[in-house]
Amino acid sequence: MLSHPDTSQDTSKARQTPLTSRKSGALHGSARVPGDKSISHRALILGALAVGETRITGLLEGEDVLNTGKAMQALGAKVARTGDFAWKVNGVGVAGFAEPKAPLDFGNAGTGSRLVMGAVAGCPITVTFDGDASLRSRPMRRIVDPLELMGAKVIASQEGGRLPLTLQGARDPLPIVYKTPVASAQIKSAVLLAGLSAPGTTTVIETEASRDHTELMLKHFGAEIVSEKEGAHGRKITLTGQPELKGADVVVPADPSSAAFPMVAALITPGSEIELTDVMTNPLRTGLFTTLREMGADIEELDIRGDAGEPMAKFRVKTSKLKGVEVPPERAPSMIDEYLVLAVAASFAEGTTIMRGLQELRVKESDRLEATAAMIRVNGVKAEIVGDDLIVHGTGKVPGGGTVSTHMDHRIAMSALVMGCASDAPVTIDDTTFIATSFPDFIPMMRRLGADFA
Repeated sequence: MLSHPDTSQDTSKARQTPLTSRKSGALHGSARVPGDKSISHRALILGALAVGETRITGLLEGEDVLNTGKAMQALGAKVARTGDFAWKVNGVGVAGFAEPKAPLDFGNAGTGSRLVMGAVAGCPITVTFDGDASLRSRPMRRIVDPLELMGAKVIASQEGGRLPLTLQGARDPLPIVYKTPVASAQIKSAVLLAGLSAPGTTTVIETEASRDHTELMLKHFGAEIVSEKEGAHGRKITLTGQPELKGADVVVPADPSSAAFPMVAALITPGSEIELTDVMTNPLRTGLFTTLREMGADIEELDIRGDAGEPMAKFRVKTSKLKGVEVPPERAPSMIDEYLVLAVAASFAEGTTIMRGLQELRVKESDRLEATAAMIRVNGVKAEIVGDDLIVHGTGKVPGGGTVSTHMDHRIAMSALVMGCASDAPVTIDDTTFIATSFPDFIPMMRRLGADFA
């Protein structure tokens, strides 16, 4: 039985756990980073909306995903761990969620909370969504706006539509045609999950295609869904409502966003060669790999295969001499979570790297655009923000010696520790606590590869 602990965080300095990363020797070895967080959230949610049993292997057992599992249980599904990274879900069917007895606490899980809002919006129940201080600061209005068009109603929320937020699901959900204001898989997924309960067809139109994990997994669970090209870079997704989803087996590939950290560490640390196994290679998630190769990175893909519509491969990564490049704005949706560690790679590159169109970074766990610039500046690298563009002036080496404020953001913490692997002086982060939200094994795994964290 999953418990539902209080996930609120005391962020006072007395509770913080700092860590220092020092220049290491060459990194060597093979590792499998945690299961993909996006797939893990969706497997639990769709398993709960399906009829019958769903078996999930390779699930990311980080706090974010476990909070989604607790939410599914609170909504009436049966969720149980059956082994290491192996879980089963017995679902309640589309629109079958029961009203929970208490608020759903998602901790730091932005994806979990937003997708579950969509799933709840199509059920005639009232649910309060809450989370930690970081999640409470993040905007939810752009998620609930289309859900209200479908018949759901926000009963209560904090200023700007922030958590805690109480959502009353629609008794008779309406299908809609919705054009997303930004490229966001979370907005698209929330609308599609609500559309499961609506008669007829629900359509989402994107001018810039976002990651398509929800579409692929809906099809895997038996939904009738069509995705077609719309304009130069967009997609039009049409879902037929009121299907009977059936429980399915899901193998969760390794998370490319998590693989980014040891990958960049190996690229910048002299003499390194590592292998990362079972990494997802969905083309809507591989913008970082494309960019690193443009910078001169030696990254080889081996053992290419697939499961449940998601391709994966083993990556062999060797230390490389990197050069500055310009990253176009249309690539942002395929690597939005990886710009932080890309900025680290850019700091060690020769020449200027320009990353364009990063406005979405301002509404993540922190203002990641400002926090990323601060992280590299405090370690002696020149960086500037012009509008929504981040410009990093690499010189081939990083002085280091800074202490990085993580702002309760797991990706800032891991990116800074990667920087310390090859900087001239150690790099310290003020808190490791939130790394567990996505990558609980990050510190011991990096130590096994040869990183000097103390």
